[in-house]
Amino acid sequence: METHLRNVYEFLYIGLGSIGVAVIIWGSVLTVYRLLKLEFRRFKQKSIYRERESVRHQFASYLLLALEFLIAADIIATVIHPTFEEIAILASIVLIRTLISYFLEKEISNFKANE
Repeated sequence: METHLRNVYEFLYIGLGSIGVAVIIWGSVLTVYRLLKLEFRRFKQKSIYRERESVRHQFASYLLLALEFLIAADIIATVIHPTFEEIAILASIVLIRTLISYFLEKEISNFKANE
């Protein structure tokens, strides 16, 4: 029974991690596409500053979503291998990712307030 449960956790870990990576890739592809469109507009002597900031913040929102999936995957990995070292690594990863998420979210909020 425990082996079966461990296999489920492994599957969840790989699945959530893969979703996080897929969100980063998808957000990157969309951001590059939108940025290229804006840069071609710039060649026509049109200002794109606001739109470029909007694209940047949209990309940040994709990164925030991906970070949440990756944190969940790390938590599951620690459940699978609950050594003190793994817990310490998880705590530091969660702390770093939480700080990144906080500051990205704060920047996005400030951008929306200035619109």
